Amino acid sequence: MKFRIDVSLKPGVLDVQGKAVEGALHGLGFSDAQNVRIGRFVTLEVAGDDPTHAEAQVKDMCEKLLANPVIESYQITPL
Repeated sequence: MKFRIDVSLKPGVLDVQGKAVEGALHGLGFSDAQNVRIGRFVTLEVAGDDPTHAEAQVKDMCEKLLANPVIESYQITPL
């Protein structure tokens, strides 16, 4: 089964990269850009036919490696 994991900083966590991009956008004339946040996504496949077990494995992967649950949130989407 294929999955997409979207990872982003939790609200209230300073996004230094997002602020830098926002400043660059303003410098390019896109002054309406506001509250820019940067995130990432991961796609992966899990072997097996049990979707419940596969999604549980992906959640465990997120909690242990793919996201920092202290400062990041994530969303798992089956593909």
